[in-house]
Amino acid sequence: MSDLDLLTASLDAIADPAGAGGLIASGRASAPRITEGRAALILDVTGLTPAVRAALAAEIEARLKGLPGVTEVRIAMTSEKVARPLIAIASGKGGVGKSTVSTNIAVALKRAGFHPGLVDADIYGPSQPLLTGTEGRKPEAEGQKLIAVDTPLGVPLLSMGHLVAPGQAIAWRGPMAGNALSQLIDAEWGNANVLVADMPPGTGDVQLSMVQKHKPAGAVIVSTPQDLALIDATRAIDLFQKAGVPIIGLIENMAGYVCPHCGDVSDPFGSGGAEAAAKALGIDFLGRIPLDMDIRSSSDAGQPVAAGNGPHARVFEAIGEKIAAWLRAHGG
Repeated sequence: MSDLDLLTASLDAIADPAGAGGLIASGRASAPRITEGRAALILDVTGLTPAVRAALAAEIEARLKGLPGVTEVRIAMTSEKVARPLIAIASGKGGVGKSTVSTNIAVALKRAGFHPGLVDADIYGPSQPLLTGTEGRKPEAEGQKLIAVDTPLGVPLLSMGHLVAPGQAIAWRGPMAGNALSQLIDAEWGNANVLVADMPPGTGDVQLSMVQKHKPAGAVIVSTPQDLALIDATRAIDLFQKAGVPIIGLIENMAGYVCPHCGDVSDPFGSGGAEAAAKALGIDFLGRIPLDMDIRSSSDAGQPVAAGNGPHARVFEAIGEKIAAWLRAHGG
């Protein structure tokens, strides 16, 4: 076997981090060349986190430097810009459980076969660090880009809550908030192939910055069943439609409460309003999420119910499958 053949075989004996065989067979690495003891190759690091890139380069160098005739290893890294559809989870008003729904949708999309990243776009009221069990974590940076924080859920996250002290008010005007949002979205997301954005409530500056600079592939609207929330949800729908952002569908949250003592079902916020509104507006109804203490307590503990196997997990699983089907149908 020639030195070049040995070099190629050794390189292909290193597993592609994406699990697609050896580095040569997967196309991750180019065929190597060797000149006067210098082994050179091109390594495609698309979709790999900075830590994985560094570890892979170190493994290649260690493996090849041990070969006869190799005195130096040169690795040129290249990466393609990954197109990641952005899904906005929005509401017309606060207090409808949008952040909890966003976390669970991200987890449900992961279980549906996607690799989602979660953007806490609620610049003024970030809550995703609590909901994902990452409070106190600080993101690292690579050059001018933030690196998304790994979560116990297997869903990378970036939030202003990772960048400011707990309880610190963020008193920024619209342009500053818009720039902060851009830093969160245009970050290093590793192998994420879709971003789920937990939007702030309402239809203000941050929403406008989002649709102008980072036009979402689609929007999911969260509402409670009562008329007032639905009026505000309709405003959010109108904002996205005017900006040419498709509405994936409407979710009815806090729909029905089952008494843990007697089992009776009550509807403190009404029932069926969101489904009726979706029908009237000609948009899809994605599902109904009950008002339940387990959903709230699990979320506050950083353990969203969608990651489990109970009845509430199946509710989010069904919603996640509908959003996943929409993404596949629209090139996501």
